[in-house]
Amino acid sequence: MIKSFKTALCVLMLSALVGCAPDPKSGWGFTLPEGDAERGKATFVALQCNACHTVDGVELDADVSEDVTTVALGGKKGYVVTYGDLVTSIINPSHRFALGYQSDEIQEGEVSKMRSYNDEMTVTQLADLVTFLQQHYQVEIYVPTPFVPYY
Repeated sequence: MIKSFKTALCVLMLSALVGCAPDPKSGWGFTLPEGDAERGKATFVALQCNACHTVDGVELDADVSEDVTTVALGGKKGYVVTYGDLVTSIINPSHRFALGYQSDEIQEGEVSKMRSYNDEMTVTQLADLVTFLQQHYQVEIYVPTPFVPYY
């Protein structure tokens, strides 16, 4: 009885360990080199990101045509915008779409209207760009509505 219990326990623990192995496509452990925010701002302008995006608290000259929806970046959010979120949004913009915009304004079918920069941008430029953008996000603390108890 004890031997079968020990065997079952070993099988259960081994199964748990195998289940804890990270997915090969996991982003765990992925880190870009340290970026430079000033160079990131210059990259933002050089790649003409400011033609379709604004950045909270940053004045950028932009030559925006009237048929382009401007997507705001930065500002207060009810959640933490992580480094990984920003990297993913840049290298795979169809992964998740910006909230608060009509679908047809920012996507064509299931694909983002944002063009791919993956073949034009260096890793250094990506690191700089993410560093520049990340400093313009703030977490807005949720304040619940106070309700008076019913008596």
